[in-house]
Parts: sequence; structure tokens; C-alpha cells
Amino acid sequence: MMGIGLSEYLIIALVMLILFGPNKLPELGRAFGKMLHEFKKGTRGIMDDDTSTGVKEQPVSEPATQSTVVTPQEKKPVDSRRLPD
Repeated sequence: MMGIGLSEYLIIALVMLILFGPNKLPELGRAFGKMLHEFKKGTRGIMDDDTSTGVKEQPVSEPATQSTVVTPQEKKPVDSRRLPD
């Protein structure tokens, strides 16, 4: 099983508590949350810039052509002795 379980989360939390202390952990959590918020806002801005430049991909439409259906009765027999032109 490849994943982080409850015991791994507890070990990580214990190591962080030992390294940074109980007073510093809330500040680190807030800083991490602000960083994620700014990153999300920045990527949303990049995505909005692409659509607001006015350069939109328009679907390529095929020119309207008449299609003809050839039924087996309309096919001409092919002479196997002759090479095609």
C-alpha cells in the first residue's frame, strides 16, 4: 500500500513539534496557507489572461462539399490485364 497513513502523519507532526516548538507551528501553518492561496490566485490569473487576450481558437470547419455515394451497380468493372493510368 503506497500512501501516508495515520501513523505517518502522527510521526511527521511529532517531528515538526520537536523541531519548531508549539508556539511556531500556528505561524508556519498560516504562512503555508497564505502561500497556497497566493499560488492559486496567480495561476487563476494566468489562466484568465489567456482567455482575455482575445485570441481564441476557433474550430476549423470543413468546406461544404457534396459527397457522392457509389453503389455497387454503378461501379465499372476493372480490367485486371490493364495497368491503371
